[in-house]
Amino acid sequence: MRDYWHVHDNSAVRLTAWVHGQVQGVGFRWWTRARALELGLTGSAGNLPDGRVEVVAEGTEQDCQRLLAALRSGQTPGRVDAVVELWGEAKGSATGFVER
Repeated sequence: MRDYWHVHDNSAVRLTAWVHGQVQGVGFRWWTRARALELGLTGSAGNLPDGRVEVVAEGTEQDCQRLLAALRSGQTPGRVDAVVELWGEAKGSATGFVER
């Protein structure tokens, strides 16, 4: 398996990020979708029953890293306390970026 922390080519990766904080009911998923579309990423942002938002994004590692930085920027709607990330191989099943 490839080490996705050190991939620097244009191959697609999959970022799954669980965002903790006050991120539901504040426009956070819409904001995340807008940032992802600006970066050309595909995937989704969805509310979880425990109050987190799960963000799944596919694209180049560089663009996924940019989205991750935006999630951690302190400039999101609501309040982000923590972002837990998991990297993997792109599945290529998504088209566009949707709110769930």
